[in-house]
Amino acid sequence: MKATSLFGGVQVFNIIISIVRSKIVAVFLGPAGMGVMGLLTSTTGIISSLTNFGLGTSAVKNIAEASGTADQNRIATVVTAFRRMVWFTGLLGLIVTLILSPWLSQLTFGNKKYTLAFIWLSVSLLFNQLCSGQMVLLQGMRKLKYLAKADVVGNSIGLLITLPLYYFFGIDGIVPGIIGTSVISLFVALYFSRKVQVTNIAISHSQTILEGKGMLKMGLMISLSGLLSLGAAYIVRIFISRTGGVEQVGLYSAGFAIINTYVGMIFSAMATDYYPRLSAVSYDNNLSKQIVNHQAEIALLILAPILIIFLVFINWAVILLYSKQFLGVSDMIYWAALGMFFKAASWPIGYIFLAKSKGKIFMWSELAANTYTLIFNIIGYYYWGLTGIGISFLLSYVLILLQVFYIGKIKFEFSFYSSFINIFIYQFSLALAGFFTLKFLTQPYTYLLGLLLISISTWYSVKELNKRLGLLTILKNYRKK
Repeated sequence: MKATSLFGGVQVFNIIISIVRSKIVAVFLGPAGMGVMGLLTSTTGIISSLTNFGLGTSAVKNIAEASGTADQNRIATVVTAFRRMVWFTGLLGLIVTLILSPWLSQLTFGNKKYTLAFIWLSVSLLFNQLCSGQMVLLQGMRKLKYLAKADVVGNSIGLLITLPLYYFFGIDGIVPGIIGTSVISLFVALYFSRKVQVTNIAISHSQTILEGKGMLKMGLMISLSGLLSLGAAYIVRIFISRTGGVEQVGLYSAGFAIINTYVGMIFSAMATDYYPRLSAVSYDNNLSKQIVNHQAEIALLILAPILIIFLVFINWAVILLYSKQFLGVSDMIYWAALGMFFKAASWPIGYIFLAKSKGKIFMWSELAANTYTLIFNIIGYYYWGLTGIGISFLLSYVLILLQVFYIGKIKFEFSFYSSFINIFIYQFSLALAGFFTLKFLTQPYTYLLGLLLISISTWYSVKELNKRLGLLTILKNYRKK
């Protein structure tokens, strides 16, 4: 809970920035503009994942280990090698995007109209990788305040830059907006990273290769797993674009921004603390099971009331976050919100594979999950449109939960505690009640019964959190202070 509160604060601010940006895009560019932006960013995102070798994650460990030695020469050697790797991977992303720009335009949009857009966007891959390098340095050196400030300030200034571009130039402002945001983020990250004192040192190319090899090898496994998800999402966007049009891509992007970004921020905040804790006890299956169950319980107790709120007030949320033009995405979100309960149960188990360094199991599990998720998405959209995508999300996470639970049970003696099962049944039943309320009742009864379900869910979560943490005592002490 402490970790969720601490890292969730920055996440909340960034979510607010994201909401404002999405609202601006929705109002100034409409669904078509959001669709174009989604296709451009998802395409460059795949290229970035292919060329950055996961340095944004893997190098944190190397820098942190060097920092722990307090040996300035060792720190300088690792940081210098890392910076060279960042330049190499950043330039690689730029060159690949530049060369493939006509093909990327043809594949993504069905024509070569956006070739110039991809040529310009190639520089953003270099800027983003350089920016990531500065953020990794701050994280590895444990300068978390600087890291948080760089994140918040960069996003805030980036928003101020993009607003007038979208207002005056419409869809033509998308590419300058993406590039401008990456440039601002880089300069802000550089400003804060220069506050960290690192000795300048000259190292040979052989030393660079020796230090960088470990970063790249570990990062490759991480980037491949991320690439599977990006690739599946990319194919779905292309399929929707070809089948339903660019506006449908915009609605799809908006719907999953609500579910995966605004609701999914809870997972991002928790992972910062959860993964290291699980890694520390990964040698003991019983302790690992305890950590996973505790994390799953906390995740569900926090998420459940939020998900039921979204179920009841989703139309208002869509209008607030975007505009009335995006109300067609509501049915998709209804089904996806139910799927988030199964994600909350499966997500903590998946980290066991990483904590125990079972890279092959993790990769095969990710491959299987992305494969049937992609199949469900295509079938769902073909027959039921965006609603089918929401149903696919629910079915996929039911299967993912069964999959990771089965692997965890066979390989690592994992099982759920009865306390978690009770929480899941109770909160999911309330969510189902909210779902059927929206399907079969009319206003104002939907809101009246919905508010009752939200109250019950919130009361239950507070009661269970208090049982585990002494939450009410903590709040009383905080109020006294």
